[in-house]
Amino acid sequence: MTAFPPLHARVAEVTERIAQRSRDSRARYLERIARAAEHGPSRRRLGCANQAHGFASCSSDDKAMLRQGDGPSLGIVTAYNDMLSAHQPYEHFPELIRAAAREAGGVAMVAGGVPAMCDGVTQGEAGMELSLFSRDTIALATAIALSHQTFDAAVFLGICDKIVPGLVIGALSFGHLPAVFIPAGPMPSGLPNQEKARIRQLYAEGKVGRDALLDAESRSYHSPGTCTFYGTANTNQMLMEIMGLHLPGASFVNPGTPLRDALTRTATARALGITALGDQYTPIGEVLDERAFVNALVGLNATGGSTNHTLHLVAMAAAAGIRLDWNDFSDLAAVVPLLARVYPNGSADVNHFHAAGGVAFVIGELLRAGLLHRDVRTVWGAGLDAYLREPWLGDTGLAWRDAPTHSGDTDVLRGVADPFDASGGLTLLNGDLGRAIIKTSAVSPDRHVIEAPARVFHSQEALQDAFRAGLLQGDFIAVVRFQGPRANGMPELHKLMPPLGVLQDRGQKIALVTDGRLSGASGKVPAAIHVTPEAADGGPIARIRDGDLLRLDATTGRLDVLVDPNEWNARSPVTLPGSGQHEGVGRELFGLFRAAVGPADAGASVFGMPSA
Repeated sequence: MTAFPPLHARVAEVTERIAQRSRDSRARYLERIARAAEHGPSRRRLGCANQAHGFASCSSDDKAMLRQGDGPSLGIVTAYNDMLSAHQPYEHFPELIRAAAREAGGVAMVAGGVPAMCDGVTQGEAGMELSLFSRDTIALATAIALSHQTFDAAVFLGICDKIVPGLVIGALSFGHLPAVFIPAGPMPSGLPNQEKARIRQLYAEGKVGRDALLDAESRSYHSPGTCTFYGTANTNQMLMEIMGLHLPGASFVNPGTPLRDALTRTATARALGITALGDQYTPIGEVLDERAFVNALVGLNATGGSTNHTLHLVAMAAAAGIRLDWNDFSDLAAVVPLLARVYPNGSADVNHFHAAGGVAFVIGELLRAGLLHRDVRTVWGAGLDAYLREPWLGDTGLAWRDAPTHSGDTDVLRGVADPFDASGGLTLLNGDLGRAIIKTSAVSPDRHVIEAPARVFHSQEALQDAFRAGLLQGDFIAVVRFQGPRANGMPELHKLMPPLGVLQDRGQKIALVTDGRLSGASGKVPAAIHVTPEAADGGPIARIRDGDLLRLDATTGRLDVLVDPNEWNARSPVTLPGSGQHEGVGRELFGLFRAAVGPADAGASVFGMPSA
């Protein structure tokens, strides 16, 4: 038996302050889900007509089981569509799950579907302005799916950027139900990520044409499965595993394989085995406690995960009555070493990461350094020890064996004794412009401090136009504002990275300051993102003028405007005319979301803390 050290003092301190900060809201939440659970399965209290509607479409055997009320009923909430490569494999999952449920003595039904958009398709387009709001829409759709109150547990089929956080938020609104998240896995490796990035930059410089660019992109994103870079989608999968909502080792098994199907069947049986009908009742509202969220923050830092989770984890925690703050992310990052280099933080993809040891190796290293809470609840049982094992198919079917304790490729994955960096690379910035996040794990250390005049833009298209016109000369900090949640839904601004990367490679000192998002593909250009208060709220970023000297210092955590204080304080924030900017592509339907959404550091959510 491995001996594990005591919990690291910083991890313990951050956990305790989260618990104290959340004491009242968490207590109200737990009381609410306890009330929902105290009378047993809800379907037994439904009227006869209600029940008849609920099983009218079932087979005779399933109907008989539901009529008697003895076998568990499993709801499937699915984000399946053919548009997302990551979600296309889910087409056949309900059939697998229904069969596995019958074998386990239960019944499974698709409770409902949730929307699932592809950020890769909408990058730089108007549809990206719906992306972040789709998370809260998914949470609402999940609540509707489960509102029939006929289920004893639920399984959730979702992978990508806003989809998993939305499903978690919705599942926590039914926190008395057990919830198992079932991944579909990444596509096999395609064109190497460094080559893809090289061709993107050549295209930005006008050195190759659209045919070459489309060919490279098609060879990168080429088959069913999750995109293989370590963006938000794959960070989601790591988080679901380290938070105990996946089966051990389930995150990065490729789709369409016997092992993937075996994991899906076993996840179904496990969901049915942890309902209130048995003696292993494991409701999601109790699984996702303060310790689970601290484990998530540690895992995010250790793997160099997506900056989107500085929004999503805050919103997810709030749904469980837990109050996270950006200081929690930053303070943990200071003591959590970077153990993985996966694109855009390196050249490898998630298949290489998984082959080198994957999530189980990371969990083992973090446990042996005292950086994770070991004594958490998971859907697989008590404690994280089971997540030190990996699944495989033996002669008798699915089994688990000890995961490797040494990295299979130290260019991709390393232990705590020899990390890629002493810090996880997520830093909170404070200063004259408010608060912001910077991810430095892919940024060269000589660019962690940039002092340069501002060039101000009100869209990423305007910056691209200036780049193409040859107007971006010398050192500068690009300020791209009115990109926050209230302004336009806080779209990702990936199309900024190729031109800024070109200018940086030419020797110019470049940085980005924005109230928008960049996600897991933040890349090599220093970028202060999620600036809050945002420009549309009259935040200080709306007072910056072309030529103002700015200083971004990731080493001290500062974001400052080096302008005479009297002049700065006398300025009024710029306002952006709004005529027509929220019309088309469905944007006009989300006016209520833009009006109600909270700030970035509160999760950019339209929901508040759960009430009593």
